[in-house]
Amino acid sequence: MDRIDLFRVFSRVVECASFTRAADTLDIPRSSVSAAVQELEQRVGARLLHRTTRRVSLSQDGMALYERCQRILAEVEDAENLFQRSADQQAGRLRVDVPGRIGRLVIAPALPQFLDAHPHIDVVLGVTDRAVDLVEDSVDCVLRIGPLADSPLIARNIGLLPLINVASPAYLDRHGVPASPDALLQNHHAVAYASPSNGRVEDWEWLADGTLHTARLPARVTVNSAEASIACCLAGLGLIQIPAYDVRAHIDAGELVEVLPQFRAEPMPMRLLFPHRRHVSGRVRVFADWLAALLHRQLLMAG
Repeated sequence: MDRIDLFRVFSRVVECASFTRAADTLDIPRSSVSAAVQELEQRVGARLLHRTTRRVSLSQDGMALYERCQRILAEVEDAENLFQRSADQQAGRLRVDVPGRIGRLVIAPALPQFLDAHPHIDVVLGVTDRAVDLVEDSVDCVLRIGPLADSPLIARNIGLLPLINVASPAYLDRHGVPASPDALLQNHHAVAYASPSNGRVEDWEWLADGTLHTARLPARVTVNSAEASIACCLAGLGLIQIPAYDVRAHIDAGELVEVLPQFRAEPMPMRLLFPHRRHVSGRVRVFADWLAALLHRQLLMAG
């Protein structure tokens, strides 16, 4: 390998904290990854990584070299793209991770348009509701919805995702249409939603006069996915709070009805996140621009 390739392999090992995972993401044998790191250590005359049976971590010298490698690799990519600055000339593979239903309902159906416009870009699309580690999983960007914990990641705000309250006609025939949030606590129940990451059951929320209110509604069914939440709501098992785009087709078909439109939950922020230490390549910027425009059309206007 030449020195630039050695830098790339070393950087990927650092980001994955694993020789095996680095080999998988680079699509090369693990032995080649190990040999590349050893060669680089011999070239620079320093031990760059601490290796254990469970994890790989940077030495002090390795940390200094990794920071320099990031700058060098960014400059190399800029040089390679010097004469390919137009959007339709971007090339390479990018790894993206998005929430499950947005990936299936919105992004996947529209992806042919992006690929047709950018024939030299390949997309590895992860569709999952789990929180991926951008660096460890070697992901170029992820779409996140909801509050963002303190993070060194680069965030691009997309907008606010509207949430609505819905129930099935059968449920409303049985329990009546709530006229106020107080009525929810007296005569109604929800399909409770438990976070798949920590198991915490979400409270019911509503905005009134600019103030956010929360309450724990009675619930006989608890689920941990949007798919199950919608299915239970369609079955008449309770009310749910859900992104408007998620149930627009059911509302149009008369299968679900919005209730308490004047007491919606606070909209959720939607962001694209990028690894803080990795250069954002031209192909990633092109995809991010396309995705942001798509989400504005399909999601943010759905409320």
